[in-house]
Amino acid sequence: MDGSSIPPFRPARWLPGPHAQTLWGPLVRPRRAVPLFRERIETPDGDELLLDHLDGPAGAPRLLVLHGLEGSSFSPYVQGILSLASRLGWRATALNFRSCARVPESPGRWIENGRPRLYHSGETEDLAYVLSLLAARDAGRPLLAAGFSLGGNALLKWLGENPDQGLVAAAAAVSVPFDLAAGARNLETATGRLYVSHFLSTLLPKARSLARRFPEAKERLDLRRLSRARTFFDFDDAGTAPLHGFAGAEDYWERSSSLRVLGSISIPVLALSSEDDPFLPREALERARGTASSAVTFALSRRGGHAGFVSGSSPFTARAWAEESAVAWLCRHVPPG
Repeated sequence: MDGSSIPPFRPARWLPGPHAQTLWGPLVRPRRAVPLFRERIETPDGDELLLDHLDGPAGAPRLLVLHGLEGSSFSPYVQGILSLASRLGWRATALNFRSCARVPESPGRWIENGRPRLYHSGETEDLAYVLSLLAARDAGRPLLAAGFSLGGNALLKWLGENPDQGLVAAAAAVSVPFDLAAGARNLETATGRLYVSHFLSTLLPKARSLARRFPEAKERLDLRRLSRARTFFDFDDAGTAPLHGFAGAEDYWERSSSLRVLGSISIPVLALSSEDDPFLPREALERARGTASSAVTFALSRRGGHAGFVSGSSPFTARAWAEESAVAWLCRHVPPG
């Protein structure tokens, strides 16, 4: 389905081009827009997940928010959508993927997880566990979900693999890298490698930390190749894949891409993407739209960058079109009762 019911995105003139749109949020937007309280839960494999909750009235809908690569509940887009949920009187939960939770007093520091593994674009066991937990707590109340970038891919992958899940009523996903291989190759340019180097600046220390703390992780990781990693292929082939049981980067990308299962999604989903997203080629967006089920509504804009979508006449009146559109759309799909 197309997103003709979504108001068109009008990019801010003072943020020309995809890179300005992509970078403005991380550099300028607040990372503490709403008050959250933290909960530690134990996973079935003996690790911990950190959930950051937004309080709200009893009986209100709950929104689960999934961050992108190396993000957290302190990511500006997560804080932005939580702020919108708060204005509606919703409750909300931000899931911090393993090794991604930040120290509240120092959001630049992450909290190490307790098992010899990290997280990745196709990992959905933790997501399924948290959804089941929240659904049991909020029995009879609507549960909604929103994912950004990597988090959006994981969300759509889980929805496609579990069309009869019965937990999530509706979902929204922003700037999803539907085809991980196409996305990784799209970043193998001079400009793309600047983005990759930013992510590797924290991914590589996390991998080295695992090797120091867990002998089994040290055996799986190719630390010599990781020390020379400059691309996502380098990191995923020497790190993500062997650590999580994939044959290599190509196998990981193929099995973890939500593109494979978009045709099986059965609940209402809004997918917001831009054609100038530096993290994904336009042709991958067209393939995603062509293979998705009729339950998925695509809202494609010509501009917006990656998880940017900044509108407004000046920095002082800036608005986040994707987050506002996602929440407005979810509002229309909250089950009655």
